[in-house]
Amino acid sequence: MARLEKLYKQVDNIKEQYFIRNRIAQENREKENEAAVRIQSWFRGCQVREFLSHLHKNATLIQKIWRGFTARALFRQRVKTAYFIMKMNFYNKMAVKWVTHLIWMKSVNNFYCYSKKKYINMIYKDIYLHWIYLSACQCRKGVFNSPFRTEPDETELRLRKVRPLLVRSAPKERKNPNITPDLNNLMPNRERLPPIHKKPQGPFRPALEVQQQRHRPLEPSLRVATSITALEEAREELKRQEWRTCVIDQTFLPFSNTSQNKRYESMMRTSTPFEEVAYGTKHFREEHKEYLKGKKVHVSLACTCRTAKTHSVCWHDSGSGIWDL
Repeated sequence: MARLEKLYKQVDNIKEQYFIRNRIAQENREKENEAAVRIQSWFRGCQVREFLSHLHKNATLIQKIWRGFTARALFRQRVKTAYFIMKMNFYNKMAVKWVTHLIWMKSVNNFYCYSKKKYINMIYKDIYLHWIYLSACQCRKGVFNSPFRTEPDETELRLRKVRPLLVRSAPKERKNPNITPDLNNLMPNRERLPPIHKKPQGPFRPALEVQQQRHRPLEPSLRVATSITALEEAREELKRQEWRTCVIDQTFLPFSNTSQNKRYESMMRTSTPFEEVAYGTKHFREEHKEYLKGKKVHVSLACTCRTAKTHSVCWHDSGSGIWDL
């Protein structure tokens, strides 16, 4: 009762303290609300900036991959075009070379053919003139015939078949002792033979050109000149060039699994490694092989007992043996 009476006496004081505390709480409520809003906005800003940074990294990585893909496709197309142009140039060069060679051989063949034809015509003309001369002369039988032959000569047979030439009187010229005879008019008009050349005739090339051809530099084919590992070297070079342009060397990880492969970083104030222990999951017995160096693990010896069996002893670090029956 005394405590209740005392409490009734302190009702006014309690009301006053209640109103004072409510006023102080109302005054601090706005500050606390403003502080909470500021902290929440700062935290959300950190989250948004982190997410934007992650999106920027992903966009950079995707852009690098796409640029590498397009660059490789363009490089393959350029290599294909260059190879096609080189192949067409080589084929055109070989075609021109063979066409030139065929034209040269045809010209040489035509030259020799026409030369031979001209020579045969000249021989035929000489033979024809010779036979005309023989047929124009007075023929006598037995000129080419030998009494030692069983059959007459072929020329003798041809002479027998020649018809006799009608005798015509040649026009008589007045002799003048003051005029000397012209030898050019007496000799028949014949073509003069060409002079004998000192060097051999034929389609021979100059010695300097032949020497240059023999000592010309090596011109390997495209397969010989190209390295076997050219594709791998080009890929490695392209990888190195892409690596130079990389901003970071860390591999891309999804945003939801960023901490999946991240190991625990120990704190500076503690030394306890909070990580998975291999004992109990990977193995159930701790083995220290460095303690067994120079020691025999298993030794067999005979025992003089009633069983007369061979026992084994296992030695430990302390030197004590445990007998195993």
